[in-house]
Amino acid sequence: MTSIALVGRPNVGKSTLFNYLTKTRDALVADAPGLTRDRKYGRIQRGHTKAWLIDTGGIVDKPSMMEQQALGQVQHALDEADLILFLVDARAGMNSLDAVIAEQLRKGGKPVILVANKRDGLNPETAGLEFFDLGFGQPVLISSSHGHGVPRLLDTIDKLIPVQSETDSQQQETELEGRLRIAIIGRPNVGKSTLVNRLLGEDRVVVFDEPGTTRDSIYIPFERDGKPCVLIDTAGVRRRSKVGRGVEKFSVIKSLQAMEDANVIIFLIDAREGVTDQDATLLGLVENMGRSLVIGFNKWDGMSEDQKQEMQRKIDLKLTFLDYATQLRVSALHGTGVGDLFDAACKAYDSSIKQFPSAQVTRTLEKIVEQHQPPLIRGRRIKLKFAHQNGTNPPTIVIHGNQTKLVPAAYKRYLINQFRKQFRLSGTPLKLIFKTGHNPFAARVKSKPEAVARNGKNNSQKHK
Repeated sequence: MTSIALVGRPNVGKSTLFNYLTKTRDALVADAPGLTRDRKYGRIQRGHTKAWLIDTGGIVDKPSMMEQQALGQVQHALDEADLILFLVDARAGMNSLDAVIAEQLRKGGKPVILVANKRDGLNPETAGLEFFDLGFGQPVLISSSHGHGVPRLLDTIDKLIPVQSETDSQQQETELEGRLRIAIIGRPNVGKSTLVNRLLGEDRVVVFDEPGTTRDSIYIPFERDGKPCVLIDTAGVRRRSKVGRGVEKFSVIKSLQAMEDANVIIFLIDAREGVTDQDATLLGLVENMGRSLVIGFNKWDGMSEDQKQEMQRKIDLKLTFLDYATQLRVSALHGTGVGDLFDAACKAYDSSIKQFPSAQVTRTLEKIVEQHQPPLIRGRRIKLKFAHQNGTNPPTIVIHGNQTKLVPAAYKRYLINQFRKQFRLSGTPLKLIFKTGHNPFAARVKSKPEAVARNGKNNSQKHK
């Protein structure tokens, strides 16, 4: 998918627009400049637009030491982006910093959409006219807090996003059809290339290079233990002979694109460094996507017992939100545990596509509820009556009952853990959807007294 970067000076509404377009509250928003310092990634979930959105910190004229680091993050976002949304403040008007940013964006040579935010209360015929001097044409007037003008912005984005032809799409699906797609994700120097070599080199039957037509990653079809697969190498476009050599340029967007196409993600972490903030960010996105996940802690064999215990404690603290993921200790260099890593990926995929009859899902729900009843809410017991499966990859279960909107988060986690245990799911998340049904009998009972009251009133009027 296309990647879009949000740039502009501080306090023009970049994070507010990010939250509106992604339908999240991931970006911190307040009436104060400089809150955003790192890049933040999300998927646009408005209209028909499909793209990754990158929120960035505000560009300032005389940056402090910390602001210089934030500007470095902005430059990374500009390097990764295919399209740039340049936000300006329609209410405050243009200033010299807007002109400086515009000059930098022109040097980059990438397509830019000028967006004038905070249009509410302004004359739409005259608002934003002064920004024509920036050289990006007529600005799109929006209000990021209320969504005014955003449909027009999305239409403008769609016109600039390259559309993949149906022929290319069908050809790619045909080439990948029937193969398990495994994406290898990880930061540079964690042993990712060594792991790719190990997976391709053992019991290899068929291996050939196939650069993605519209992708930045390399898709390498191969077979292992008689199972046809595709390894998605996220280190950029490079030939098979170059695997394991040189320095990889790590790109979050390339990783996101690979994760989008994969059935299973093998996330490799350097055990000596532990889970970094970058790792945690990407792992959070994996969870949001609902992808099956296997986490490999590489270089584990080179640590002492005390180091292993201390690192395990830190890992448990940071990865509590990924209790479904399979965790393995491996050595890509010596091949220790690499076979287990592949087996875990296959098992995770098999779990993600399991299907269960509705009767079995309902019986399992009754068993789980019998072991631990839902809590009382305002003196009434939440009742979960029946359930059925509504999708795979990840497995999705719909639970029907009353007061389901009030089911506490702790009880939802209990249900997910029990369903995963009962269905023997490994390496895949489980999604629950709650639906509250209306009791038609209760509606009829309520209407009878009203009818009696009306009839009594009519009869009394006749007697009068």
